[in-house]
Amino acid sequence: MSAPPLAAGNWTALCSTHDVAPGFAVKVERDGAELAVFNVDGEFFVTDDRCTHGPGSLSEGCILGDIVECDFHNGAFNIRTGAVEAPPCMVPIRTYPVRVQEGRVFIPLLPVK
Repeated sequence: MSAPPLAAGNWTALCSTHDVAPGFAVKVERDGAELAVFNVDGEFFVTDDRCTHGPGSLSEGCILGDIVECDFHNGAFNIRTGAVEAPPCMVPIRTYPVRVQEGRVFIPLLPVK
């Protein structure tokens, strides 16, 4: 069953699915937000790129399955849920609903900062 068409103006494209190899992430800036787009075995997830513990970029972290380890203090998060998996992080990261359509990764429109 295919996904219903994206309502015009309600979703924003972040990147092509070809931009993110399996087991990797890319950083995307959109509407003043820094986001990380992850490819976990062909399934796409989007989180805030900034670690909640410090200035680390999660898109530059080490990805093992559905866990990303921050490159700053080695705290870890679940890419699917945003849950903290390892200290020193204590605050989960924000995750976003994702739709993949016609080879592009979409999330709902973000409030303009």
